[in-house]
Amino acid sequence: MGWLVRPIIPMKLWPKEKSAVKRAISQEEHQKILASEKDGERTLYYELLWETGASQSDAAHLDDSNIDWSERILSYARSKTKVVARLAIGDELELILNQLPSKIKDNTCNARSAEFSRRKRVAGVEGVSLHSYRYAWAERKAKEGLSERYALAGLGHLSLGNHRHYWKGAEVVCPAPESKKKGT
Repeated sequence: MGWLVRPIIPMKLWPKEKSAVKRAISQEEHQKILASEKDGERTLYYELLWETGASQSDAAHLDDSNIDWSERILSYARSKTKVVARLAIGDELELILNQLPSKIKDNTCNARSAEFSRRKRVAGVEGVSLHSYRYAWAERKAKEGLSERYALAGLGHLSLGNHRHYWKGAEVVCPAPESKKKGT
């Protein structure tokens, strides 16, 4: 309404916003979550997040139309970016996909987050969210030596800079160079 000629507090004096530290969920924390979960479908959902690194909404909405069993490929368009993520189906993922959770998609994003918060409290896990599964997948793949190009495609990221943010916590160790012995 134009009553104040100048702001009461200049913008440069506003307190700085501190964003929460985002990190990957560890294998140990993931196992604690699974051990405390009594609902079989939710357990499968958490396993699906662990194996695919999909966002919570993308994973919740997967169905048979996302699976090409002849080529053993799981593909889905990210709801956020519309980029298609494509993952080869390994043995672990196959077991999960054969029992795709059906009722998870009926829950809202907030309901899935609230349930995960309850599960964390019961399991004694702190500092992670459902999004931490994306960080965990990216960090595991970095440690395994998966190229950034493939990891970028697996998570459905558009930019390499954004993707590197996800695997920044990975402690990648270069394997020792093997030297050939003479005469072998």
